[in-house]
Amino acid sequence: MEKVLQVKNLHKTYKTGFLLERKKVLHGVSFSVERGQIVGLLGPNGAGKTTTIKSILGITPVDSGEILIFGERLSKSAKAKIGYLPEAPYFYDYLTGMELLSAFSRFYGGVKRGRIEEVLSLVGLSEASKKRVRTYSKGMLQRLGLAQAILHDPHLIILDEPMSGLDPIGRREFREIINRLREEGKTILFSSHILQDVEMICDHVVMIYQGKVIKKGVLEEMLQEEVKFFEVTVEGVELEGMEAERKSGNRVLYRAESEEQVQEIIKRTMEKGGKVRAVVPRALTLEEIFIREVGKNEGSA
Repeated sequence: MEKVLQVKNLHKTYKTGFLLERKKVLHGVSFSVERGQIVGLLGPNGAGKTTTIKSILGITPVDSGEILIFGERLSKSAKAKIGYLPEAPYFYDYLTGMELLSAFSRFYGGVKRGRIEEVLSLVGLSEASKKRVRTYSKGMLQRLGLAQAILHDPHLIILDEPMSGLDPIGRREFREIINRLREEGKTILFSSHILQDVEMICDHVVMIYQGKVIKKGVLEEMLQEEVKFFEVTVEGVELEGMEAERKSGNRVLYRAESEEQVQEIIKRTMEKGGKVRAVVPRALTLEEIFIREVGKNEGSA
């Protein structure tokens, strides 16, 4: 597949404090994003997510490394293909939502007729389009920020902590919008420290901690890497010497710690004339994987 974004060995150092001491915040960050993917840049606050995103956009210069967007270095033509929502967007709040997007459209040299109304509808702000931005809730402001990011119909959409501070309903609505953008063929990179959101919508994950990529890959494969245990549901029998996890009518749920134990439960169930209704492997969650990888890196440090 076509690589929309390639980030290669980024290093970044800031000067901080009264004495302007040098603090390194990125240590060789590398990853890529292919067309049509939703990639989650996952890490705790202060991990280097925003610095990485600002480096990609050319807002923050890096000490060394290379960034390619659609195979070319960041240029005016490459920037025109990017939509960006910062972590804490600020808008002139005396304008209405419609007026604000009209102003943004001029930055892009104009947009096609009806595009503003189309985008407001997509983010669910049609009814609020003529209200002043100062009356918008946090969730509405985030959706307005997404509207300006996609107004010019970009190929690559970069979102920095887009669901931070939203309530559960607002986060669900935002996830639904991102999924609709994927259906339109957009490529999306977004940073987050909320693992549930990443797990629900991302194809790929890049875990970053203390300025280093500690794990990356296909999310589905990552979650299936390691099975913790198996849940085996049988019907019509109870197995002696085994403690049931749950009973419901004539069905019994057993926990097996290995594939050998699964086979033993199946064998004993069949011998007693029962039926095996389900065998479900329970793998590590994204949260467990992330905490494990962080622990490994803290230990090595």
